[in-house]
Amino acid sequence: MTTRSRRETVTFKHSFRIQGIERLLPAGAYEVIADEETLPSDTYTGWRRLSTLIIVPAAGAPGSVEMLSIRAADLAEAQAVDASVAND
Repeated sequence: MTTRSRRETVTFKHSFRIQGIERLLPAGAYEVIADEETLPSDTYTGWRRLSTLIIVPAAGAPGSVEMLSIRAADLAEAQAVDASVAND
């Protein structure tokens, strides 16, 4: 099977929380990395997500960052909450 990593930048306009991360994260741009593998098929190419990682400021270490594993659904929920706050 073939694997790939996709990178994207997501931006939060407000401080936010993501399930699995025990602290409030500041507003800003965050790099998200999704690792995926191909699904076996003779007729089309499909991909299955293996992991989702986000790079955040490290807790208690100014200027440092850490890469944390999160669920894609939890990221989507945090983005939806951020968007709804912007519309209030």
